[in-house]
Amino acid sequence: MSSSRVPSSNDCSRKRRTRQRGAAAVEFALIAPLLFLLLFVAMDFCVSLWVNLTMQYAVREGARYAVTGQSNLDPNASSQKRYLAVIQEIKNSSMGLYDMVSPSYTITVNGKSSSYASQGSYSNSMFGNPGDIIVLQINCAWPLLTPLARPFFANGLYTFSVAATMRNEGFSGG
Repeated sequence: MSSSRVPSSNDCSRKRRTRQRGAAAVEFALIAPLLFLLLFVAMDFCVSLWVNLTMQYAVREGARYAVTGQSNLDPNASSQKRYLAVIQEIKNSSMGLYDMVSPSYTITVNGKSSSYASQGSYSNSMFGNPGDIIVLQINCAWPLLTPLARPFFANGLYTFSVAATMRNEGFSGG
């Protein structure tokens, strides 16, 4: 006589749990790369916006300093130049991002624009004279970190411009 035992409901659920024990790990392994990609793209986007806002703040502070005609922030104490002092104010306000965004300047003084790509092209008249209306614009490029987001941006760089417009005060000198 053979003892045929009818499987109980506990036996069936135990077998089902045993078969599905690795299913969650396999599902996670399939979904995790997409989840992490989306997470990193979102973080890259948020950092890019933060860089944009930080540079906007730095340009606004630089323009506020420029309209006063001061030059006391120029690191060269013996022969201070106004344009170097304004750029130093922008650097100070950029939270260390200034050199990372490879800035180039477009300055409009009373409707006439001039571009300054490097420090060698800067000049004393860069920020205008007393009473002039100036538009200080910086063109920036921020490198994206997520490799799969890079093809959607030229050279993998998020490029943006930030600007501030102000009228120079009636300071003495140029």
